Amino acid sequence: MKVLCVAEKPSIAKSISEILAGGRFDSRAGQHKYCRNFDFAYRLPPPLGPQNGDCDFTVTSVLGHLTSSDFTGDYRNWNSCDPFDLFEAPVVTFVSNDLKPVEKNLQQEARRADLLMIWTDCDREGEHIGYEVVATCRMVNPRIVVKRARFSAIIAAQIHQACRQANDLDMRMVNAVETRQDLDLRLGAAFTRMMTMALQARFPELNQQEGGKVISYGPCQFPTLGFVVDQYNRVQSFVPEPFWHIAVSIERDSEDEEGATTSVNFTWRRGHLFDLNIAILLYEDCIERPMARVIKVETKPTTKFKPLPLTTVELQQSGSRLLGLAPKRVLDLAEKLYQKGFLSYPRTETDQYDKDFDFMSLVRKQTLDNVWGEYAQKLLDGAFEKPRNGRKNDKAHPPIHPTAAANNLDADERRVYELVTRRFLASCSTNAIGKQTTIEIQIAGEFFSTSGIVVLQRNYLEVYPYDKWTSNPLPDFEEGEEFMPTACELKEGSTTSPNLLTEADLVRLMDKNGIGTDATIAEHIAKIIDRGYVVTKQQQKSKYLVPSQLGIGLVEGYNAIGFDRSLSKPHLRREVSS
Repeated sequence: MKVLCVAEKPSIAKSISEILAGGRFDSRAGQHKYCRNFDFAYRLPPPLGPQNGDCDFTVTSVLGHLTSSDFTGDYRNWNSCDPFDLFEAPVVTFVSNDLKPVEKNLQQEARRADLLMIWTDCDREGEHIGYEVVATCRMVNPRIVVKRARFSAIIAAQIHQACRQANDLDMRMVNAVETRQDLDLRLGAAFTRMMTMALQARFPELNQQEGGKVISYGPCQFPTLGFVVDQYNRVQSFVPEPFWHIAVSIERDSEDEEGATTSVNFTWRRGHLFDLNIAILLYEDCIERPMARVIKVETKPTTKFKPLPLTTVELQQSGSRLLGLAPKRVLDLAEKLYQKGFLSYPRTETDQYDKDFDFMSLVRKQTLDNVWGEYAQKLLDGAFEKPRNGRKNDKAHPPIHPTAAANNLDADERRVYELVTRRFLASCSTNAIGKQTTIEIQIAGEFFSTSGIVVLQRNYLEVYPYDKWTSNPLPDFEEGEEFMPTACELKEGSTTSPNLLTEADLVRLMDKNGIGTDATIAEHIAKIIDRGYVVTKQQQKSKYLVPSQLGIGLVEGYNAIGFDRSLSKPHLRREVSS
């Protein structure tokens, strides 16, 4: 029996071959220079394989999507029709010239195959790529049997299981991608042509570069830009408002360190007031009767919870916030680490592990690391605790986790691998434990409070330095005692302007509003920056997103039209994606 396996990328095809063949395979050139063919024998038991299980396997790959879609004939010419005729123009699906060798290789191998096994990534895009492969192979072998292998990590157990338990393609996912591709093509082309031709005619500077500047539109691209512009407008229109609050403090000797003096600051229960006259009246009462009385001293256990398992969106947010890398860069690096066999599939919406997930074998691999290996051993020696469950489960892939000990990584690859691995080890740990003391006092009928924490057990914090939790113990106070504050002041402040969006903020907003998928969010952010609609601005340790004059003009222009559904808001795209 002849089995043809097709992976989404050449590196994945080679990794699958190494595992299934136990390292004993023949490699030969395919029709495309990057897509080699790997031949070996493999025992595939019934019902997929023959009675004796003996099969001849060939593993090859595509290079992502095999086909493209475009308008036919004259509709490709920008000046051939009104842009809005494109909503009903015929669309053709084709294989581009540079991918013709990939198509030829698939068909050449499929002619002699009895079974076609799809090994593309297990998400919507991967399902559609698999369908493209099936359609191509059935052109030359209509009777070929098709099965779908589903896996989440390039590790031996999963690859063998995926091969022996292959099932069917999910045509609902395939049709969803095709529908989205058709909508995106028509919307993007129609609005891009309309905007570009109209604006080039009115603004000569847009024609200064060769061919003129294309003003692109995308159903996800524009709501992404809209978030940035909306926040920029909030910042620009912000007017600070003054407020007043009473601040109370006392200098008191600490018993923890002999001779040390601790300043204890109490917060006013009212927070602050915007009416100066009322604030002055209350402050004067405190000055006239300044003696403070302790009305409550409460000490109770407190917990800092370990992080949830890692999703794609959280990886992009954390990578941007903690590592200072662009979300797209973080995802690209995670993809490389996945292809090398160091990480599980990095595109997942799941923050829950399956009840039968094998944590210990993965933790054991991390004992080899000279940085956190000792901590991993502690987990094996009894400190392990099952990760918390989040609220998301896409039923396709587990949370992102390390699959092997990594070495010889470049600087940024190592940083992303370290973030994922420390997150995994932290999620397998116990929560940090402390005790919190809260003290409430009363002065002239006004209430003030303060609190302090003593960290008793750091636990997951030992391996996860990205979370901060430090002790700030309070001196002793006794309920009912009275004391004279060291200071009681009426202080003035003002409301502060909101910040511009960071890339991590934008990832969160897009995910919350259904703009893009966990895998494409980063691409849409990169697109509005590449198009010059948004620029990045470094302020201290944060990098903020600032809309350009063109970006602001595009959003405000569409808002001024007054459509029933704003094209710069997320509502329309969210309905299409749901």
